[in-house]
Amino acid sequence: MNHANNINPADVARRTIALEAGAIESLGKLITEDFSQICSVILAAKGRVIVSGIGKSAVIAQKIVATLNSTGTPAVFLHAADAIHGDLGMILSHDVVIIISKSGESPEIKVLVQLVRGFGNPIIGLVGNTESYLAKQSDYILDATVSQEACPNNLAPTSSTTAQMVMGDALAVALMELRGFKSSDFAKFHPGGALGKKLYLRVADFYVNNEQPKVSPDALLKDVIVEISKKRLGATAVVNEQGELLGVITDGDLRRMLEKNSAVDTITAAEIMTIDPKTIEDEELAIDAMELMRKNNITQLLVVNNKQYLGVIHLHDLIKEGLI
Repeated sequence: MNHANNINPADVARRTIALEAGAIESLGKLITEDFSQICSVILAAKGRVIVSGIGKSAVIAQKIVATLNSTGTPAVFLHAADAIHGDLGMILSHDVVIIISKSGESPEIKVLVQLVRGFGNPIIGLVGNTESYLAKQSDYILDATVSQEACPNNLAPTSSTTAQMVMGDALAVALMELRGFKSSDFAKFHPGGALGKKLYLRVADFYVNNEQPKVSPDALLKDVIVEISKKRLGATAVVNEQGELLGVITDGDLRRMLEKNSAVDTITAAEIMTIDPKTIEDEELAIDAMELMRKNNITQLLVVNNKQYLGVIHLHDLIKEGLI
């Protein structure tokens, strides 16, 4: 294969990105009343959304199915070629069918359209040509037409597949908001991995596994040092007899105090503690604890519930769990 010596790959990359960005920017003008009607049809459907395509459009269909499923809209992928060779049985009477095709004229797409029409399911055509067979046979149209591909020969599906994917995202997000789908709902479908952990792990899941360093306000410096060293969390809470949080003493506070004072035998916890320390409620999300630590450049937070001291959550806990 010959490589042109005067081609700058970085320039090609920038041109490709600019062309695809332009194609995406133009999509907003192609949103019609059909879009709102499509959302209503899908929300009202008792079945699922079947998404089909062939070639590169089939790959995009799989991505759209994944996005729909993770945002609260049950969806199933059906390859157009497999559909006409036995898999058509997965389309049930209450399903809505989205068929994706740039040309809208592929033989498999034409056959699939006729079969689905025979079933009576609503057909949504995600098309790159509004004059195509698919567009004319569809009940609703999602127009993802692009003026040109990013491919220099204007042949390889590039801008067109990007446009299809973005239109699918637009539909999924619209449905998500119409359903009132929240982060707590999202977590139900993403229980594994860092993403799921950020959405469901709470402070209470961490502090219970740690020691609970605490001293009384009249504790001597020696006792404070022993408590911080023994519990190995870099800090200790100062609490009253009712277990209410009064302050915190960190190992950094100790170092700074020792640098300033020579007579330390009579110093008490109340004299060196930081009043109104950074705290977090036990039912808060762990990711919120992490953000609070980052914001204040600290490595631990005292956990409370209605001013009652419960324990400590440490930055190392979150790192170990893979939240960072």
